[in-house]
Amino acid sequence: MNLPEYNFCPCCGGRLGLRVLKEGEPERMVCDSCGFVFYQGPKLVAASIFELSGGIVLVQRDIEPGYGKWTFPGGFVERGEVAEAAARREAMEETGLKIEVGEVVGLYSYEDQVPVIAVFAGRVTGGEPAPLDETMAVEVFPREGLPWSEMAFPSTEQALKDYLRRF
Repeated sequence: MNLPEYNFCPCCGGRLGLRVLKEGEPERMVCDSCGFVFYQGPKLVAASIFELSGGIVLVQRDIEPGYGKWTFPGGFVERGEVAEAAARREAMEETGLKIEVGEVVGLYSYEDQVPVIAVFAGRVTGGEPAPLDETMAVEVFPREGLPWSEMAFPSTEQALKDYLRRF
C-alpha cells in the first residue's frame, strides 16, 4: 500500500511514524509525541448516469486524470454532504442539467485507488446541456454508440455496463 508522504501530526506538529497498531492490519501513521493516529480512509465520489433525447449523457473531461476522455458527471462528496446531493450538484456543475437522483447503479472501488465511486441512476428535470466546470464537451450518445475505447476510467465502463443491463 502506498501512503502519501505526511511527516507531521495535524494535532501537535510532532513527527509521524509508521506503526502496526493491530496484528493483521496495515501500518498506520502515528504521532511520536501525542499518539494521534492519522487514519487515511478512501474519498467518496458521487456520480450519475442519465439519459436525454433517447441517449446517455457523457462529458469529455477537461482535467486530469482522464483529460479528453469520456465519463458521466461526478465528483468528490464534500464533508457533510449527502452523496445524492453531490451527484445532483456535479451533474449541474458539469452539464448544466438539473437531475433527480434515483437508485444506486453500483459502488466501484479498486486496489491502490483512493476514491470509491458511488454511481446513481438519474432523470433530467431541467436545464440545457452545456460544457461547464471541468468539461470540454457534453454529448448525448445512443446506447449502442457509446465511445467504449475512449472511457476515462475503469469505473466508467463498469457502471455504464451495469446501467445498460438494469435500466
